[in-house]
Amino acid sequence: MSAAGYSETALFKKSGMKPGKKVLLIYAPENYLRWLGEELPKKIVTKNGRPDLIHLFAVSTAVFKKEMKTVLNLCKKNTATVVWVSWYKKSSGFVSDLSQNSNHAFALTIELVDIKVCAVSTEWSGLKLVVPLNKR
Repeated sequence: MSAAGYSETALFKKSGMKPGKKVLLIYAPENYLRWLGEELPKKIVTKNGRPDLIHLFAVSTAVFKKEMKTVLNLCKKNTATVVWVSWYKKSSGFVSDLSQNSNHAFALTIELVDIKVCAVSTEWSGLKLVVPLNKR
């Protein structure tokens, strides 16, 4: 499998997933697990679980803001949770009102900070969000 974007790094490594960590996927495309490379998360959890990493795929601002309420509640239960938010790249051919800037701006309003951006696939970009260190 070739990695997305300019990097040859597998998504599993780019995302910061670690073996044994609990992962929550929200609206992940059906081929998401193939994008990860050879490593696969061992523990996929539901929204009722306590994930270590959340990956939200949003096709619109409405979906993004709605699901971020759930994400924020989970982050309050585990302040070390890593959140990846993905949106369609402009080059994907899909129309979306989301962008890195809009995701960044909204995250700040709910006291999450962005620390990394990456290509998730040829169609999706990703922004890594975390609870600031001084609030953990």
